[in-house]
Amino acid sequence: MHYRFDKEKSSRKPGITPLKEAIDMMIDRYKLRSRFDQSYVVAHWDKIMGSAIASRTKSIYIKDRILFLQIESAPLRSELIRAKSKIIELINREMKSNLVEDVIFI
Repeated sequence: MHYRFDKEKSSRKPGITPLKEAIDMMIDRYKLRSRFDQSYVVAHWDKIMGSAIASRTKSIYIKDRILFLQIESAPLRSELIRAKSKIIELINREMKSNLVEDVIFI
């Protein structure tokens, strides 16, 4: 016996919400979107900035739309200071929102 795809049996019933939409609605309803986006940036820092920068980053967090970074390497820190606008652009493009307005190096 072989499986055959039946489009009529596979369609969703009316009134059923997909899980992704339900989670997004819950995050928006409880006003957790900002915190969720902030934790996403911290968790995916290596994907956003690359492994070379991520491996030299000691601490990263976002507070009041300001990204705080602690970089171990002084030459890398000075290069990133010059590239602040690029960092902001990369993060905001990844998040598809205006999550970060400034970067401060600690």
